[in-house]
Amino acid sequence: MPGLLGKKIGMTSVFSAEGKNLPCTVIEVGPCVVTQIKTLEKDGYEAVQLGFQEKKEKHTTQPEMGHFKKAGVAPQRHLAEFKNFETEYKLGDVITVDFLEDAGFVDVVGTSKGKGFQGAIKRHGQHTGPKTHGSKYHRHAGSNGMASDPSKVMKGKKMPGQMGHVQITIQNLEVVKIDAENNVILVKGSVPGPKKSLVTLKAAVKA
Repeated sequence: MPGLLGKKIGMTSVFSAEGKNLPCTVIEVGPCVVTQIKTLEKDGYEAVQLGFQEKKEKHTTQPEMGHFKKAGVAPQRHLAEFKNFETEYKLGDVITVDFLEDAGFVDVVGTSKGKGFQGAIKRHGQHTGPKTHGSKYHRHAGSNGMASDPSKVMKGKKMPGQMGHVQITIQNLEVVKIDAENNVILVKGSVPGPKKSLVTLKAAVKA
């Protein structure tokens, strides 16, 4: 599925034509540069590798420099592959936010904010224990294993652990506005991840 790489700028709100105040996420999309063309004969599948955000050569390894010099582009901070592009691109071609101009809805993939190690109450929304009559059972997860058979904690049991910092896809976000001059797109609603985090925009699957 074709898509583009972008950076989450933050949130704002705009008024629609009907006068409704719409909460929107501002995303800087591209410009993305074509760094590699995967072919069926050489690689076994067809795809286009895109790079986003230039970086200094001193922060680039020698194998990466050879890869970018072969494409004739500056070193890129982020790389990603996309399939099923209708247009044939060449090495060094630049794809801007105009690519999403006809897309009324998009799917946005991002990494959620990390919350660290959290208990079962915050992580899974479990209930607290009684807080009176001498109870010392306030924020415990409760009984974890079985008393008899199979005498172990089953896989998938909701327990304390790392919360957040996982890949999340938000589907069918409406495209409110596209600013081609500043490579910015406004989508209705929220997008996972903190500000300045990397996001991927794709054409909506279910639209």
